[in-house]
Amino acid sequence: MAISAKLVKELREKTGAGMMDCKKALEACDGDLEASFDWLREKGIAKAAKKADRIAAEGLTAFVVDGDAAAIVEVNSETDFVAKNAEFQELVHLIASTILKGNPTDVEAALKLDLEGKDLETVIAEKSGKIGEKLSLRRFTVLTKNADETFGSYSHMGGKMSALVKLANTDADKAKDIAMHVAASAPQYIDRTAIPAEVLDRELHVLRTQALEENAASAKPKPENIIEKMVEGRLNKNLKEMCLVDQEFIKDPDMTVAQYLGNGQVLEMVRYQVGEGLQKREENFADEVAAQIKG
Repeated sequence: MAISAKLVKELREKTGAGMMDCKKALEACDGDLEASFDWLREKGIAKAAKKADRIAAEGLTAFVVDGDAAAIVEVNSETDFVAKNAEFQELVHLIASTILKGNPTDVEAALKLDLEGKDLETVIAEKSGKIGEKLSLRRFTVLTKNADETFGSYSHMGGKMSALVKLANTDADKAKDIAMHVAASAPQYIDRTAIPAEVLDRELHVLRTQALEENAASAKPKPENIIEKMVEGRLNKNLKEMCLVDQEFIKDPDMTVAQYLGNGQVLEMVRYQVGEGLQKREENFADEVAAQIKG
């Protein structure tokens, strides 16, 4: 059957797909709009699957806070250009809201959550096909709190980095300040009690080995008790950098985070930075075009 421009326009408005793709879909489905929509959706999913070997190391982080629950997510794209796309940004916040509502145990469970009659995995795949890049939910955390506890949240660099914290015995302003500090300073632990014993042992071993080697090479070697004091001093310095409450407060370096909080207590903290630990693809433009031509 002949496909009218009106039908193509209607399908394009409904799906956001390209005009030629819409025309092909309508021709393949004898002008049936719903069937054509499904045809495009399937093509979008297939298109996303073909991109599975690409590294999605850009993207956005986002958080949603609703009463006594909050969620923070990282959703990856292949390029920073897509990360700035309003449609992608809307998807990231939709994912965060869906996860907050569903409170899944892991990413696999999150991808099975229902979103307006489709599972989250399908929604992401369809958007991936439409945008033309591999998109993926990388990680998330859901926090809950009691009525007398406070959430703090902070996003930096347009969502490239986000932090979510839960505190007791403090107010919303201080909670937000702590979230900002966590985002900027990237503490590994809340305090020293949270550091695993094996991490402390490894740190101590490295510092002691360094000190002994330095001492052996010195023209005036120091006695063992002095070496141990040196090691202890270096360990304390490193632990201050690792632990949130011991760090210099970013808005006032003359005090520590613990001093700023007073009686306040940090119960939980989460910090996501886009692409942490992911290998980023490094190809020149000619290589990328050649790779796409090969399929």
